Amino acid sequence: MDALKLISDPSLKTDPPKFEVGDTIRVNVRIKEGEKYRLQAFEGLVIAKKHGGISETFTVRRIAHGVGIERVFPLHSPVVDSVELIRRGKVRRSKLYYVRGKVGKAAKVKEQIG
Repeated sequence: MDALKLISDPSLKTDPPKFEVGDTIRVNVRIKEGEKYRLQAFEGLVIAKKHGGISETFTVRRIAHGVGIERVFPLHSPVVDSVELIRRGKVRRSKLYYVRGKVGKAAKVKEQIG
C-alpha cells in the first residue's frame, strides 16, 4: 500500500535525509506569511523516530530560554524544506524520552567518532 502512495504522489521526497535518533539536526521549515513563504530553522536533538514509510515522523527537542521545546515533523511533508546533520550522537536506545528529565550537561549525548 505504501508503494502505491509513493507512486501516486510525486511531491513526496524520494531520497529522505539520513539521520538517526541521538543526532543533532537543523530542520528548515517553510512558513507561510500572507502570500510569501520564508524558512525558519529549528535545531535540536532527535529524540524519536516513529512509524515508517510514508507516515514516518521524527521528534526534535531543543532548549530555548530554559524551557524545553519539542516539535514533531512528518519526514515527507512539503513543510519540511531540508534537514541538515550537525553532529552524530552515540546512543543505545531507540527513544530518548529520558532526556526530558535531565538538565544542563546531563542532557547531552556523546558524539559518535568515526
